[in-house]
Amino acid sequence: AVPEGHTVSAQELRTLLQPVFTQNSRNLVLFLQDRLSIDDFTYFSESYDNKNPFQNQVNKPFINLLQEILQSSPSSLILPAVDCKAIRYLLSVLQESEDWKLINVTNLNVSQLEVNASKPNLLVVQLQPLASGLKDIATREAIAENDKIIRRVTMDLQERGIHFSVIYTAVRPSRISGRTDVVAELRRQLMAAEEEDSLSYPPLNVTTGNYTCILFYASNFSLKARSSVLIDLTNATFLTQNVDISASECSDSNTTLSLKYTKPVNGISSLEIRFLMTNKFYEGSARQWFTLDSVEIVQDGKKFAKFNVSAISAPAEYSFHCQLVGTSKLYPARLVPSNDEAENWDVFISDLQIQGFNIKNNQFSYASDCTGFFTPGIWMGLVTSIILVWILTYGIHMIMQLTTNSRFDDPKGPALSVPQTE
Repeated sequence: AVPEGHTVSAQELRTLLQPVFTQNSRNLVLFLQDRLSIDDFTYFSESYDNKNPFQNQVNKPFINLLQEILQSSPSSLILPAVDCKAIRYLLSVLQESEDWKLINVTNLNVSQLEVNASKPNLLVVQLQPLASGLKDIATREAIAENDKIIRRVTMDLQERGIHFSVIYTAVRPSRISGRTDVVAELRRQLMAAEEEDSLSYPPLNVTTGNYTCILFYASNFSLKARSSVLIDLTNATFLTQNVDISASECSDSNTTLSLKYTKPVNGISSLEIRFLMTNKFYEGSARQWFTLDSVEIVQDGKKFAKFNVSAISAPAEYSFHCQLVGTSKLYPARLVPSNDEAENWDVFISDLQIQGFNIKNNQFSYASDCTGFFTPGIWMGLVTSIILVWILTYGIHMIMQLTTNSRFDDPKGPALSVPQTE
């Protein structure tokens, strides 16, 4: 029994999974999504005209159990969950716990896989990502599509007579509940701790010889082809590192970060993304500066899209950081389409940090941010303060110009006569 609101740690998760390692089937299927929370099961299962996105036989018993618990509870509940840090190392924990044969399911056709039921097998299925910032309807449709994938894979295994256990989880939570039990004095420290935990994976590094020549990090790295096909490359680039960087090139003046993906989504067999950077000496500043000149996307080896880059530069000894980079006009650092093929792509990069020169100790150098010191908020505050100070100064000046009468009328004496000249 797990108390409500309890967060299962990595060690507790290992204990909870122990029955899976000792059972007779010894076949485990890990369905891994980018974001998921318990609230998704309860929220989407009773919304949108009773169109439940969870229809397969694996998820239905769990959802029915959740609904029974919620309906029988006399008050609101905070259900237990697994710590995202424990999920982050789940794959390594599973591999350490048993001599599994690791099988990455990419084409979602299990019938073509060679699964030896006499030995323990660990099948890892990467589900389609849920894009951040989408509306509830689009999120429900994405979850429903992943639910169909789960059903397809499990049905294929059942038809082959293979006994198995299923784990359905995600790399990070999709919904984070607020902390109401924390006093206001600790808010600043908690925010600092949350920012430190947000770097949940190390940056991607490209090495030549014994030293690192390129570092690349992003909290969200996504593309959208023809305004319809979403390609989330975050997990493949930084978590599973299912990316080929062998074509990357490094030199003192030119650096190219090449990211090659095989079948990132259905309909695209290969995808390559190149970040082209240069390092030049500028006489005006009397120092070396590195710039990200262009970004190129090559689909299936023939469709070539090129983007010119604006506002991405930093001193050669620094790294570059920007909160939002992409094709949107609202982003501080933009990727501007340079040819017709580039018009078919949308790029979304959150919390980008990149460095292609002068890397020391395999770590990012001091970051030059794309946001200047005088942000729009600072300018608005300064202008408002100046207007208020001017009004106050004008009011004080007018008050200082007021004068009082020097002579007063006596009711018992003659009327006071004030000449016009006074």
